Amino acid sequence: MLNSLFASASTAAGASGLTMGSLVLATLASLLLGFGVAGVYMFRNTYSKSFAVSLVLLPAMIQIVIMMVNGNVGAGVAVMGAFSLVRFRSVPGSAREISNIFLAMAIGLTTGMGYVWVALVFLVIIGSASVLLTVFGFGEQPLEQREKELKITIPENLDYTGVFDDLFEKYTKKAVLIQVKTTNMGSLYELKYHIYMREAGAEKAFMDELRCRNGNLSISYGRVSSQNTEL
Repeated sequence: MLNSLFASASTAAGASGLTMGSLVLATLASLLLGFGVAGVYMFRNTYSKSFAVSLVLLPAMIQIVIMMVNGNVGAGVAVMGAFSLVRFRSVPGSAREISNIFLAMAIGLTTGMGYVWVALVFLVIIGSASVLLTVFGFGEQPLEQREKELKITIPENLDYTGVFDDLFEKYTKKAVLIQVKTTNMGSLYELKYHIYMREAGAEKAFMDELRCRNGNLSISYGRVSSQNTEL
């Protein structure tokens, strides 16, 4: 069985086995593994600098907390309550961001208990699986099956209820009206739809017919943001 990093120091520092050397070694290991977590997340993915830095530091922060509450049940319960209140981001994150946060936390918990090699092996296995799934495009949908966002501007005298139904029936598999808002001092409406196209490459013809229907006003078509589609 794998032995804890702190087992050899237990006679010198009591039941917790915490010494300055073990603290520094565990923290350095957590930071190095945090770089690995951040590297896995940044592989073929859009990211912000602040989130990448957070992934590097999170294992070390979790590790020091676990080391401090080692053997103290009351402190452990209090820490778990604090973790449940923490919001890692001010806006909802994507599923990939959340999974990498949990990965960083799991590594921090493992190194905090002294099992540095377990954390390293865990990172190698999970990181390799994540990279391979990304490389082979696991779970990716064909272009024509991906959800798109369509924004159409119409004059205020045009009743938007059902005005584009025939075009949606012709070019899309599914179209859902998500939002209606007024623009230009209330003289225009902006309609936001989430749609699935029937065929890839039919966007030009679709938008041309929409322009004829809405009086050649503004039309926007593109990918749905990850905040709207993912966890």
